[in-house]
Amino acid sequence: MPYDLLIVGGGINGCAIAREASLAGLSILLVEKDDLAGHTSSASTKLIHGGLRYLETWQFRLVREGLHERERLLEAAPHLIRPMTFVLPHAHAVRPWWMVRAGLYLYDMLAGQSSLPRSRSLHPADTAFTDPLAGEHRGFVYSDAWVDDARLTLANARDAAAHGTEIATRTALISAARIGDLWQAKLSDGRTVEARSLVNAAGPWVRTLLDSLSIETRSQVRLVKGSHIVVPRLFEGDHAYILQQPDRRIVFAIPYEGGFTEIGTTDVSVERPEDAICSPRKSSISATQ
Repeated sequence: MPYDLLIVGGGINGCAIAREASLAGLSILLVEKDDLAGHTSSASTKLIHGGLRYLETWQFRLVREGLHERERLLEAAPHLIRPMTFVLPHAHAVRPWWMVRAGLYLYDMLAGQSSLPRSRSLHPADTAFTDPLAGEHRGFVYSDAWVDDARLTLANARDAAAHGTEIATRTALISAARIGDLWQAKLSDGRTVEARSLVNAAGPWVRTLLDSLSIETRSQVRLVKGSHIVVPRLFEGDHAYILQQPDRRIVFAIPYEGGFTEIGTTDVSVERPEDAICSPRKSSISATQ
């Protein structure tokens, strides 16, 4: 019997699609050439956020969907996702105070009935937030969430498997062709399988997979690497900072593994997924200051 879906890619997108489809009663085969969450889905900034910065480009629907999805995830996986307070100092800001305040107000409005605290201005009593800061202490506080990205991916995969999804790791898609109403696919484990639909969830390799299947598309993929540096803990507390830069970039400083602070991320275009490696330390630090 053919599968209803053949999903290529065992990151968060592939595993979440497999879970949703299996809950709907479809028969699923998910193949991953390496291990689940072996690439982007275990090397993220580990944030569940609604996309505050996308308000600047008028992507209100995207932000609203992201915020509502954040709420669903907080409810579904509180053991993997926790609320996190973000401090947004206004020092060195290229955006006026009123614009940032209006953006945060809109962010709260788009979130609807959220379980997280609403945004507010920094208060004189917020010494835990302001003491690590140099210069003026004007700014804002808002909420998003932190996630164990790899475990969230595995949780989706386990739930998908519990509802009938077959998961094959260390198994690559060698070739696939549409024959009649079915996809016929050859796998690296020696099998040839059939599926009614094929899902390309290959992450940074999404275009590589399309090219290997000789599928033409007008859509383009821009590959971007985001690098972080991890340093000894810079401040006490479980909150994070989002720092505005004069060139309009933002840099996060996030508690990491108890005794460290994660700083980043950069935004550098690359030509191939294999090029997404950290630059030498000197370049990485200058890119995040």
